[in-house]
Amino acid sequence: MLKYFINRLGISIVTLAIVITSVFFLVRLAPGGPFDGERRLPVEIEKNLKAAYHLDKPLSEQFFLYCKNLIKGDLGPSFRQKDFSVSQLIASGLPVSVLLGFLALLLALTIGCSVGIFCGANQGHPVDRLLMSVNNLNLAVPSIVSSPILILIFAVALSWFPAGGALSFQHYILPATALGLPFSAAIARLMRGSLIESKSEPHIMTARSKGLNESRIILVHCLPSAMIPILSFLGPAAASLITGSVVVEQIFDLPGIGRYFVQGAINRDYTLVMGVVIVYSTAILLFNLVIDLSYGFFDPKMARNQDTEA
Repeated sequence: MLKYFINRLGISIVTLAIVITSVFFLVRLAPGGPFDGERRLPVEIEKNLKAAYHLDKPLSEQFFLYCKNLIKGDLGPSFRQKDFSVSQLIASGLPVSVLLGFLALLLALTIGCSVGIFCGANQGHPVDRLLMSVNNLNLAVPSIVSSPILILIFAVALSWFPAGGALSFQHYILPATALGLPFSAAIARLMRGSLIESKSEPHIMTARSKGLNESRIILVHCLPSAMIPILSFLGPAAASLITGSVVVEQIFDLPGIGRYFVQGAINRDYTLVMGVVIVYSTAILLFNLVIDLSYGFFDPKMARNQDTEA
């Protein structure tokens, strides 16, 4: 297991290095620059600003300087928000984004697993068909569509929840719901199909022939193997969750790092975009690493395979 962990960690570090290199050059090759605006700066002032941020140097030298500072933990200054460094901006927005992502993932897992287990255990029941129909509707509606609908119904019409901001826990309920519902639908479908498949496995048939309670069979014998596809889904889901949070934070006016990413992209704030990408990429890679290691908990055979691969 230790060798497997070191191997996966090495792959994650290489992947992060490739992401950093790619994004560094892509953002600088895009049209425009951080000091372009409706009113063009005097040539001498623009020249001094570029010199101050090392933008007058060749791209290769800029990349070397950025990596040198990055190793020291310095994400650099923000080009457009001059009173703040990138680290300060991310530190202020990260708690908001983490709480939003956690609540959305918790909602998705709670609803998705509950619906999937119920429908898998009661395949063909009218309630199963009803829940799967509602589930398909949730899966078809993306967060960018459901967010305004939730605001109109629960914030404007009913006044149950605030429409935006992040002043209290109530402010996170609507955005977390908008972000988590499509993922709960996907998890429910995966759980239902996996549970139905696991119910037909030989050891489950043996347990049933011994007269074990059906609920015990499902929860103790079927569920662990049925969780494997859910774990596989959580890796890509984490990336989609982060992508969706950028949109949701804009709609609900949440001061998270997703909003800083949008502002940085619009203003060509290279260091801010890079900082957010590094945080997002690191989070996704770590999340996938934890998921890979957790396979062995649900399936001992996979743990043995991991040791063999290492």
